[in-house]
Amino acid sequence: MGFIWYRDDFVHCTSLADLHNPPANSQHIIFIGDPCDNQLEYSFHHDGLPEAEKLKTCLVIDENKIDSFLLQEDWSDIIVFRSNNQLIGWNHTQRLLKRLYFEERNQNNANLTKLDELNRDMQAIFEASFDVLFVANGDGITLRVSSACEKLWGLKAEDLVGKSVYELEEKRIFYPSVTRLVIEGKEKVSILQTTKTGRKLLAVGIPIKDEMGNVIRVVNGSRDVTEWERLQEELEETKKMIHHYKEQFLEGDAEEGIVYQSPQMEQVFHYADKVSEVDSTILITGESGVGKEVVAKYIHQKSPRKNNPFIKINCGSIPESLIESELFGYENGAFTGALKHGKVGLIEAANNGTLFLDEIGDLPFHLQVKLLRVLQEKELTRVGGTRTIKINIRIAAATNKNLNEEVKRGNFREDLYYRLNVIPLEIPSLRERKDDIPLLIQYYGEQFSKQYMKKKTFSSNTIELFKQYPWPGNIRELKNIVERLIVLTDHDLIQNDDLPSNLRQPDSVARPCSPVEVHQVIPLKTARTLLEKKLIDLASKNHTTTMDLAKVLEVNQSTVSRMLKKLTESY
Repeated sequence: MGFIWYRDDFVHCTSLADLHNPPANSQHIIFIGDPCDNQLEYSFHHDGLPEAEKLKTCLVIDENKIDSFLLQEDWSDIIVFRSNNQLIGWNHTQRLLKRLYFEERNQNNANLTKLDELNRDMQAIFEASFDVLFVANGDGITLRVSSACEKLWGLKAEDLVGKSVYELEEKRIFYPSVTRLVIEGKEKVSILQTTKTGRKLLAVGIPIKDEMGNVIRVVNGSRDVTEWERLQEELEETKKMIHHYKEQFLEGDAEEGIVYQSPQMEQVFHYADKVSEVDSTILITGESGVGKEVVAKYIHQKSPRKNNPFIKINCGSIPESLIESELFGYENGAFTGALKHGKVGLIEAANNGTLFLDEIGDLPFHLQVKLLRVLQEKELTRVGGTRTIKINIRIAAATNKNLNEEVKRGNFREDLYYRLNVIPLEIPSLRERKDDIPLLIQYYGEQFSKQYMKKKTFSSNTIELFKQYPWPGNIRELKNIVERLIVLTDHDLIQNDDLPSNLRQPDSVARPCSPVEVHQVIPLKTARTLLEKKLIDLASKNHTTTMDLAKVLEVNQSTVSRMLKKLTESY
């Protein structure tokens, strides 16, 4: 235990024994420690140490109680004893109170310094946060808000402080108010907010309560999830699209089937098995209805991409004004009527899978160069956008046209033709593989009998007539006739008399044309026009609609319309 005493304005260390023998000229000795290390300060007058009764006070107090006593009583001086009744000395009350005051003030200053540091830290956190940090009192009055509010809410922090969240909610600055919901429910709330600026925010509010359970503060944070919402919507749209095409794909398998026994089709599927192992582009050719899509799906199912999308695009069935946005997709605001967040195109939806371009010969010329870029660079740009999107797809194209001739006529890009025609695969017509007809009759007969809950079969004579028919519509036509007979025939065994007249008299049906006889030289353009007119005239005798004309001439309906318009203008 140490003591110090004052003499001539100097401070010296001394021992306990010096208490009883202070220097003659000293006025006070200051006691700064005790066995309990209470750090109390006692002032001893050297004349008062020998005997307690000589001190000018009648108060005696234990040293451990001196602090609390000084705050309650008003004594000029006191005698201080230890618990063993040993005299310590006497003390000036005013001096002790002064010391206690300065100690308390120093402690308050230290607390204020810490509070200032905490306030600066909080301010730094508020201003550095990308999220909006918002504090309101229990009445919903804004107390503090971070500067990020200007970006997300369109208002500065100083414009919000002092405002009621009820007023801000009513003005749709943000809606709904998470602070209001926290005050009402007195518990943590997480919601999705919409702002006046059109942003989507994920807002989380937390209540701060007093000892009575009343909400005195609400602290909430709001994060901008607008982009996340857009991506989520886009993902959902893509999922729906993929699901739609997956259903189409599965239905197509059950509906079409792969039924053959002819050597011609044996060769086709032998090639299909080989090309399914690689990603080379395939060009499938053949008449309408021969099963080009069935072969394309077969190749996809056998390929490493079988668990990814198979997306079919009929280039001849989509209006020219819409085909670009359908194929390549578009960004927000690309054109009037566009979806708010844009749309994924069919090419992009086929990513990691197979893209089947049916009727590729009908693709508008100005879009052929964009498709060429997809083939060459494996990337695309949406309509109205600038962002390049990388894609990983395999392309299979199909056509009933002679693309080589279309190139010569200037209707099809030569560079695109060569890019598509890496692996050519021709599907023979049904009249060229008559061995498959009995199997197809049996397959579709069983399928439609099950569908319509009937039990019908075809006689051998009827099957023979089927084999003699030229089938200009190929498998598609055969399938439709089998369905019609299953539905309309009254008896279980289908006979020749049940067949349509064109099947009973196959010679009346136009077979593949014999060579055209030419007796004089005329301009090719004129000859083509005359031939088209003759074909239209012949077909119009039995068919009145452009749809029926297109079917019998094996062209698209739009092609028939153009032919009729051209013939009308020429004559």
